[in-house]
Amino acid sequence: MRLPPVLDDLLARPVVRRWRERAGRSVVRIRRQLEPLTRRIQRKHVVLAGGIVALAAAVVAADVVIGSPGAGEIRTIGNLPVATVVLDKDDAPAFTIFAERRFEVPLDRISPHMIDAVIAIEDQRFYRHRGLDLWRIAGSLWANIWSGRIEQGGSTITQQLAKLSFLTPDKTLRRKLKEAYLAIRLEQIYSKEEILEIYLNKVYFGDGLHGVEAAARGYFGKSAADLTVPEAALLAGLIQRPSAYAPNRYPERALARRAIVLDQMAAAGTIDRETARALADSPLQLTDGFEHEQTGAYFRQAVTRELVERFGWERVSSGGLRVYTTYDPVAQAAAEKALTQGLDAIEQRRTFRHPKRGEVPATPEPGAESPDYLQGALVAIDPASGGVRALVGGRSFDESQFDRVTQARRQSGSAFKPFVYAAALEQGYSPATLVAGLHTPIPTPQGPWLPDEGHELTTDAMTLRTALRTSSNRAAAHLLQTVGVGEAVNYARRVGLDAPPVPSLVLGTGEVTLLSLTTAYAVFASGGVLREPFLIRRIEDASGEVLFEHRSEPSRVLSEATAFQITSMLADVVDRGTGWQARQVGFRQPAAGKTGTTNDYRDAWFVGYTPDLVAGVWIGFDRPRTIVAGGYASELAVPLWGAFMRDATAGRPARRFERPSDVVAVEICADSGLLPGEACRRVRRVNSNGESQEVSSVVVEYFRAGTVPVEKCPLHDTTWFGRVVTARVDPADFPAATTIGALSAPPARTSGDAAADTDQPSIDEDTDKRLQRRRGFWGRIFGVFRGDDDGDRDDDRRRDDDRGARESAGADDDAGDN
Repeated sequence: MRLPPVLDDLLARPVVRRWRERAGRSVVRIRRQLEPLTRRIQRKHVVLAGGIVALAAAVVAADVVIGSPGAGEIRTIGNLPVATVVLDKDDAPAFTIFAERRFEVPLDRISPHMIDAVIAIEDQRFYRHRGLDLWRIAGSLWANIWSGRIEQGGSTITQQLAKLSFLTPDKTLRRKLKEAYLAIRLEQIYSKEEILEIYLNKVYFGDGLHGVEAAARGYFGKSAADLTVPEAALLAGLIQRPSAYAPNRYPERALARRAIVLDQMAAAGTIDRETARALADSPLQLTDGFEHEQTGAYFRQAVTRELVERFGWERVSSGGLRVYTTYDPVAQAAAEKALTQGLDAIEQRRTFRHPKRGEVPATPEPGAESPDYLQGALVAIDPASGGVRALVGGRSFDESQFDRVTQARRQSGSAFKPFVYAAALEQGYSPATLVAGLHTPIPTPQGPWLPDEGHELTTDAMTLRTALRTSSNRAAAHLLQTVGVGEAVNYARRVGLDAPPVPSLVLGTGEVTLLSLTTAYAVFASGGVLREPFLIRRIEDASGEVLFEHRSEPSRVLSEATAFQITSMLADVVDRGTGWQARQVGFRQPAAGKTGTTNDYRDAWFVGYTPDLVAGVWIGFDRPRTIVAGGYASELAVPLWGAFMRDATAGRPARRFERPSDVVAVEICADSGLLPGEACRRVRRVNSNGESQEVSSVVVEYFRAGTVPVEKCPLHDTTWFGRVVTARVDPADFPAATTIGALSAPPARTSGDAAADTDQPSIDEDTDKRLQRRRGFWGRIFGVFRGDDDGDRDDDRRRDDDRGARESAGADDDAGDN
């Protein structure tokens, strides 16, 4: 920039020039004088700045060190949360309970291919660094700068383990410094093999699978020790981004990532290039090793509940326990299949008037326990041990966790009757004992009571066997009065059932759980011995130490003879009575059981057993109401039970119930309960079609030794007129081995028999006499046995071909239960 001419002239004058030169020399002199001071000040600044930097570094280092775990905590990183393994009755894995699904395995039980694949893709210099790989960090930094984005990470396996064990995923300098420090400390404390083992057991592989063993089972259905090269490469590729490369959701991505891992393995020299290329083209083959855990949800819940009560959730979910149970996967699958198909079939009936399962929202209304569709439950028990083999508490565990096997209490209907009959047999009665006076009301504090039979009762007497087979309410009520309400309640409590001390208890008015009722029936199957049901046989900790072992304490609650007699009577129920439809679905093994239908058809029960398996079924609504009009248990519960038993026992040899040595088999006349005469083998009957035919009334009955009847049957004459006429005479009018009824007394007891209950209501003898007088002689001769369901056992064996007889059996079910 040029100065104005005036200024140029001024500066050119000699005086001004001299002043400029003098000022310049003064400035030079001052700068020379200040130079030492300036140098001293600069050195102080450098020292100060260095001190500040050093102090900051010390603070950061102190923060990293102080804020990081100490050596003691670092030494615990191998203590991983491990899933509890639940094993079935054959000690095979059934399902797992976990906070993280993980199964810890040592390094020598991990495939070498898996180790090679992980090192190749995650940290090729793993065995050559001390926690930090500076070469890899520099290479990753250069690659990321060159690409303009983060493509590579510089973390070693040791750094990843430090991050997994102690740090958050925040991407901050402070966290990276802690990661580096902890990696160095880990290398100082652990060997390379230990670091690799902990890492492979800890790292997440997606789909809820933690650790290489869980991943191998979850994706390939095998142990980590058996992984092949392509399988190992696929798992190793998941570590970086398990969700993005999930093979069950994104198979193309998973295969592309696997190819990268195989290429890195070839670069590392663990496989050759040709092998890598060939394996990269191999198809993806996945196998869900935990698919079997989709069944048994209610069983798993029951086991988990018991474990948590013992040890608490934290130890159960993370402690690596081994739980040995009574679970039978075959029986469980059969139970779930039978319940699903059985309830679906009921909903397809034209008489079903309720919303079906698919029509009801899976999420219940606020405050409701479960969706309000038809429900059911099934439980199966081994009578020899009490071990629960299968447990299904409802139609869908996902939609309702309420366990209707153990938590729901409902009236059992006629399924309770066998325990009253057992009390009578214990007192000295036999299956051939006649129950008479069936048209006679029973006195109660509330007035005379005559239970509804559900159909027209054409006989005034029947044997205990017939009464139980046809589920006669009146016969059961009369039997209860003879046995005594108090005595019946006592026997019920012996087998674990609560019953109200009222006459209607024989009709199942007391509330029970399905588990308790099935356990009570197991007493009959086990010969009179009660064994408490249980799910868990043994519990071990991760080191194999036994923490718990089930100790069975069986107790005899019934004599072996009584248990066998009841079983023989209940076998008639399955073969020729209200349980006959179990045979229609293909179940053929020897079995015994009893139906139960509650008032208004609100509950349908069937509990039955073979010598090796006891199973109970309940069907109903959580909020009780009629299932279907006329919905007897024989039509609803029995087919479901039969389908389960058919599948659960398939392939197993059939066993018959063994008769005790103090029980004898004797031929008797089914009409009188006495020894048969020759005429008892040729009795004229009128069948359901109104046709007259000659049949035998002789059957085999089981008696305790010393109680066999000695009198011969007086009902059947050898003459033609006698055979026709006396076949219609009421057996109650003749002396039988024992007769229970309005005009009879209990049998004589030996010293070992239970005493009679003295609190039972008195019998109204005048009422019975008036009824008998009203019938008259000809009424008793011609009007008693016409159409009687028990007139002919041989005829009953052809029930499947006789529709009328089938309808009679259905009508004899439990509609009259109160």
